Amino acid sequence: RVRLDSLAPLGSAQGEVMTNTKANPRKGASGEAVKPDPAAAVTTPANKPHARMPGQPRPPPTAHPPFTMRDIRNAIPKHCFERSLWRSMSYVVADAIGVAVLAYGASFIDASPLPAAAKWALWAGYWFLAGNVMTGLWVLAHECGHQAFSKSKLVNNVMGTILHSALLVPYHPWRVSHANHHSNCCSIEHDEVFIPSTRSALGEALAESPISSLWGVVQMLVFGWPAYMFCNAGGPRKYDNKVADHFSPWSALFLPQHYWLVVQSDIAWLVAVGGVAYAIHLFGFTTVAAYYLIPYMVVNANLVAITYLQHTDTYVPHYREGAFTNMRGKLSTVDRSVGFIDYLWHHITDTHVLHHIDHSIPHYHAEEATEAIKPLLGDYYLSDSTNFLAALYRSGVHCRCIPDDGDYIFFVGPDNDTRKSD
Repeated sequence: RVRLDSLAPLGSAQGEVMTNTKANPRKGASGEAVKPDPAAAVTTPANKPHARMPGQPRPPPTAHPPFTMRDIRNAIPKHCFERSLWRSMSYVVADAIGVAVLAYGASFIDASPLPAAAKWALWAGYWFLAGNVMTGLWVLAHECGHQAFSKSKLVNNVMGTILHSALLVPYHPWRVSHANHHSNCCSIEHDEVFIPSTRSALGEALAESPISSLWGVVQMLVFGWPAYMFCNAGGPRKYDNKVADHFSPWSALFLPQHYWLVVQSDIAWLVAVGGVAYAIHLFGFTTVAAYYLIPYMVVNANLVAITYLQHTDTYVPHYREGAFTNMRGKLSTVDRSVGFIDYLWHHITDTHVLHHIDHSIPHYHAEEATEAIKPLLGDYYLSDSTNFLAALYRSGVHCRCIPDDGDYIFFVGPDNDTRKSD
């Protein structure tokens, strides 16, 4: 068994990490990283990554990092750990106003004398902008789940419930499973999302054309989020043949002490769904779809794409039990810039390495903290300048599966497959 002594983030004394130790036997505790056990001492990858492509960083060094969590913490300015309720609320208000202003502007589209094509273009612009501003609200709810929104656990959980329910996400169930993701990032056995198929399981499908792979990415963006919420699609094999959704209090994702938190979140979620249904009754499905449901689908697609690309690319290693350590998991994370959308998304993609190192740091300090840790992380810091959509396509084509064997592994695609399918 791999021993991990730093599963919780550095700031977890002020926050809360809920690790399902019944489904996941690892036990986490705050504090400094320790030397890995001999069982996790594997430093030789079982396979070679795909040849480096333009914009990509090199894979991280295979040796265990020479720095500790305390070293990283000491490199970050102390004020970056400070959380301000009023500053966080200002972002909520700004995003809410942004959505309201966009919706108000959209209300004039159909009544305008513009030709139909121009109206469709304006609606598309509204859906794109509203969906991305709403993604920013989701990121703020995400900070509540990490206790980074304010110093008050009560305020964080109340605001997280409100914001996530407004976006049809059950707050506490997501918070618990997401904490498990942070504790076990890129662990084949215990991560919560985007667990790759093995080479033998994929079989002949590895030889599918790039167009077919692209279609798979589109399906993932459209259906991936609800499939994850309701069926835990993409989750680890340890949940096979178990109830593993984000709504049942008896789900394998949760511990007994989560029961009433799940029920509470389900009630809030049902109230939000009821609100949407009532709006449809009052204004009609088409109107609600135009103003809310389509931007909501943009949010869902963004969440899937963001999470996928934060930990999926040809140079990002994954680990089985014999090689996984919490530090390696934290560093198997990629920073990517999406241009001006970084601002709308509150820098969730271009400071994500820092977020995995300490998720209690609020987003408005994340850029400064990221710059502070880069010199210390050195080659262990992964940042990719590839266009976001191009990276999504590249990963969909080349990150198809992982080798059947080995503990320290890279993705396998059609161009670096070392064996023929059975």
